[in-house]
Amino acid sequence: MITVALAKGALLKHSVRRFAAAGLDFSSLLDPDNRQLMVASSCGRARALLVRNGDVPVYVAYGQAQLGVVGYDVLREHQLPVAQLVDLGFGGCRMAVAVKAASGYSRAADLPAHCRIASKFTRCAEDFFAALDLPVEVIHLTGSVELGPITGISEAIVDLVATGRTLQDNGLVAIEDLFHSTARLIGHPLALRLDGGEIQTLIDRIASVGLAATLPLQPVLAQAS
Repeated sequence: MITVALAKGALLKHSVRRFAAAGLDFSSLLDPDNRQLMVASSCGRARALLVRNGDVPVYVAYGQAQLGVVGYDVLREHQLPVAQLVDLGFGGCRMAVAVKAASGYSRAADLPAHCRIASKFTRCAEDFFAALDLPVEVIHLTGSVELGPITGISEAIVDLVATGRTLQDNGLVAIEDLFHSTARLIGHPLALRLDGGEIQTLIDRIASVGLAATLPLQPVLAQAS
């Protein structure tokens, strides 16, 4: 039986629809009265685990799920040894540096050396500023990072931006993008190597749905495209 790790939240509806189009029905996960964290498909050939977004690559990397759907931002942040298989195209957003609109900064390189940057995505932030050769102090926040520049705990933030409405409502503006993120189908490398064809058939079906583009079958050392 194939086990798939699916993320709670914004990606779930599109993930369930994509698997349904490929022949696996996990629609019970969309039932607001559902409290099950593991459900079987109606055909009995697969099951889905409902987990937090950041836990999807963990379940796949440790072999508890052969496949998973997760945002590219999570892959960049955690960099676990999973295979990135298909860009599913939905869940689009961008990782960006944002500052107070009145700050006068127009690009990340304008920020002063050794300033503080608040982010949930500390690895992404550290890698980005290291590439700029700009020394900064990255502060890890788990809640609303927009409060960083507002309260003065940080000069800027690194966070996901979709419409930009939250930034605008809090007097912030994005000044530079790190990368674009969409939902990705990922797999466990060993399970893929030992696959008798069932997993690859499912991957091919998922890739053929919509405008998704198949990515190289390799461990993710995620780089911005």
